[in-house]
Amino acid sequence: MTNNPNSIETPNEKKISRRDVLKTAGVGGVGVLLGASGFGGLLSMTESKAVTKESAEIVSFYGKHQSGITTKAQNHIYFVSLDVTTSKKEDLIKLFKDWTKASALMTEGKTVGELSSNEFLPPKDTGEAAGLSPSNLTITFGVGPSLFVKNNQDRFRLKQKQPKELVDLPKFPLDALEEEWTGGDLCIQACADDLQVAFHAIRNLIRIARGKAILRWAQTGFQRSKQADTKNETPRNLFGFKDGTINPDVNSEKEMNEIVWVQPGDGPNWLVNGSYLVVRRIQMFIEVWDRTLLKEQENTFGRHRVSGAPLGQKNEFDKPDFNHKDENGQVFIPADSHFRLSRGDGTQKILRRGFSYSDGMDVKTGALDAGLLFVGFQRTPSRQFIPIQTRLSNMDKLNEYISHRGSAIFACLPGTKQGGFIGETLFN
Repeated sequence: MTNNPNSIETPNEKKISRRDVLKTAGVGGVGVLLGASGFGGLLSMTESKAVTKESAEIVSFYGKHQSGITTKAQNHIYFVSLDVTTSKKEDLIKLFKDWTKASALMTEGKTVGELSSNEFLPPKDTGEAAGLSPSNLTITFGVGPSLFVKNNQDRFRLKQKQPKELVDLPKFPLDALEEEWTGGDLCIQACADDLQVAFHAIRNLIRIARGKAILRWAQTGFQRSKQADTKNETPRNLFGFKDGTINPDVNSEKEMNEIVWVQPGDGPNWLVNGSYLVVRRIQMFIEVWDRTLLKEQENTFGRHRVSGAPLGQKNEFDKPDFNHKDENGQVFIPADSHFRLSRGDGTQKILRRGFSYSDGMDVKTGALDAGLLFVGFQRTPSRQFIPIQTRLSNMDKLNEYISHRGSAIFACLPGTKQGGFIGETLFN
């Protein structure tokens, strides 16, 4: 998002820093470069590199499906839930139109407006992402059950369009949900390889929503960076175990249609090509875990910590044998292990896109306030997340080391094409 007053603007509006020009010229001597092709030749060479780099970091906002779902997970997430304050449906439609326009610009690395124009008015763009690359920014929007009916009121005449699957999740055993981390009329998920780029996106979208929606809760998260994990292995959670090994193949259209994307006949047609998002803020009791024996940790997950392999196997993606027993006659993968319970009979799958979080210290206990921002996408929550979480909440040994503090469900809207807007199918 470049807006440097000390830059040179080329005909296609790409700006190259004077410092970059001089550095590049210094390689072979200014006179050689300028004498051979003139100043424009130097600009073309440096700009070509800039365009290649930036274009490789752009994920298009437009498409059949929203980005940020099957997109390769970025380094950072900024997730927010909002409550709608306007009572006018036309205000809500305008908000989604404005959000669409701004999101398309920001995912391309552009500002949502001029960084500076009239010094007596606030700039249209907040400016903290100026000069930064798009960083694979994706922005994903969802609508919650309370947008359709809230306090028994059909505020926007949308009640008849509410899908049967879009209802508040049941209270699971051991849930310790806190109001400050639960629910919401709308959600925005901004993911990027740079946290400042993600923050900039959320900040400007909230700013655009002033007078129409307010922030309900927010959570940032992170994975290991792509620079740190050059082998592109399965990321690890804060307990040190690989998280997401059994995810479906996002490159398989067949699997995505079966597991993630809402299909015709599933419910209201406005959600076809969308998905259901379940988000859970799960606090991890880090200090307790750190005092737990390795064998106990591995039995809790049902996997080897280093390799990620199912217990009794050697490699991460080896097929588990739940009947395989050790020399003492005990099954390698305990019946109450997280892996065994989450897998079930193997027919219930979701697309997990979780991120770790760390929010400093829990002032009540003096312990680290850290854990997992669980983000899961699916086609039918009643047949996917809910039965999986029911098993886990009843028997999972991991419950000794975690607590679910926040929870929400949203319908992630279908994608849109240029000229349209996110939510168009719903409001039409």
